Amino acid sequence: MIRKEDVYKIGKLGKTHGIKGEISMQVDDDVFDRVEADYLVLELDGIMVPFFMEEYRFKTDETALIKFEGIDTQERARELTGIEVFFPRELAESDDSDELSYAQLVGYTVVNANTGKEVGKIEYVDEQTINIMFELTDGTLIPASEELIAGIDTEAQVITMNIPEGLL
Repeated sequence: MIRKEDVYKIGKLGKTHGIKGEISMQVDDDVFDRVEADYLVLELDGIMVPFFMEEYRFKTDETALIKFEGIDTQERARELTGIEVFFPRELAESDDSDELSYAQLVGYTVVNANTGKEVGKIEYVDEQTINIMFELTDGTLIPASEELIAGIDTEAQVITMNIPEGLL
């Protein structure tokens, strides 16, 4: 059984493409450029379900067209419209590069390096502006600046940050 903490969101399924079951996906993470995977995980009725890919191709930098196994008609593909797409953390972390994408950090716990106290969990990473922000579950925003990140423990899913006094 796939648990939500074992995956992270990389996009959302959009419109169908053609009549043979292809569907577009808005891509929020460059994981396809870094890691090969046979499947993606879709959240259906609160359950994380693996969907194996027959093929995929990029339409633009932010949009991919995907053909899933067993989804052979436009009607079947349309049933998946609007569903969030997730990627297995273990595959992303097996990547030879030491870089983590911001999307992989969702669900990590932020710890203040100055006090040693837990600040909260990252619920969302806002990359819409030049100043990327971590949004915590309580709504707190923290700049995702590399200068503030003291360390990342991928096994424990903890980010230690030098948070300036007064920011919280």
